[in-house]
Amino acid sequence: MRFQFILSEIGIGLRRNLSMTVSVILVTFVSLTFVGAAVLTQMQISKLKGEWYDKVEISVFLCPQGSTKPTCAAGEATGEQIDAIEGLLAQPDVASEIQSVDFETKDEAWVLFSQDYSDRWWFDALTVDDMSASFRIKLTDPEQYQVINDVLNGRPGVEEVRDQRQVFEPLFLVLNRATLLSVGLAGVMLLAAVLLITTTIRLSALSRKRETGIMRLVGASNFFIQLPFMLEGAIAATVGALLSMGGLWLGVKVLIEDWLGQSVQWIPYITTSDVWIIAPILVGVAFLLAAISSIVTLSRYTKV
Repeated sequence: MRFQFILSEIGIGLRRNLSMTVSVILVTFVSLTFVGAAVLTQMQISKLKGEWYDKVEISVFLCPQGSTKPTCAAGEATGEQIDAIEGLLAQPDVASEIQSVDFETKDEAWVLFSQDYSDRWWFDALTVDDMSASFRIKLTDPEQYQVINDVLNGRPGVEEVRDQRQVFEPLFLVLNRATLLSVGLAGVMLLAAVLLITTTIRLSALSRKRETGIMRLVGASNFFIQLPFMLEGAIAATVGALLSMGGLWLGVKVLIEDWLGQSVQWIPYITTSDVWIIAPILVGVAFLLAAISSIVTLSRYTKV
């Protein structure tokens, strides 16, 4: 009997404040969409880092003929200089950071260069002597680039130490800033959602002031009186969370899987399954919004 009464009170409250309820749903939908977008963006960054950082190498280019770098003043890197570099890489404190080392000769570099650029108009002006021999170093932890750089940079025979991560860092910077923007917008919208849910609950309570007064006179507890109002906010927030999940799922399906996934296939993308992974987070945030709104207005309801 009490359960049916609570359900009827919830239905009455939602009908009386239909426009406010719809507003709560929309604001919650927008705010949680930003929250979900921020989480999915970070998941995408993690996928990219996991895929690309595993392939990142440090390229140690040795001095070619005619280089103007101070470390190449003696001309092309000699066998003794190459052996000295190999000795440095074999030192225990350096070798512990290295997963593998490959040496690429000028001839091997020329073969790879020819495969990629033989159709360019300037290719005929180059020869194998213009290539640089190099060490290709794969680190156990790509973040430890500075260890190799400190050891080899400035050594005789070394023209340049290049970290391939530098190619990807601008992309990650843009994505991280997009995440911060999403988080900022989500914070503003979540605050708006809390205020709107609070207002909706308050209006619902005021519109039923007579009923709640009668309930108090017949001995109903504060919790029993307040429960329908709190559930109204929780239901509206949950509907907004469900709509947000649906919007994120549709966005990932259409924009990521069907469009980007078919156009650029060499990048690992998030999938619709990742949306279901973050779904509990969105529902949890929705309930948190409703709980905060109820706590903010709880003392006033006890006086209704």
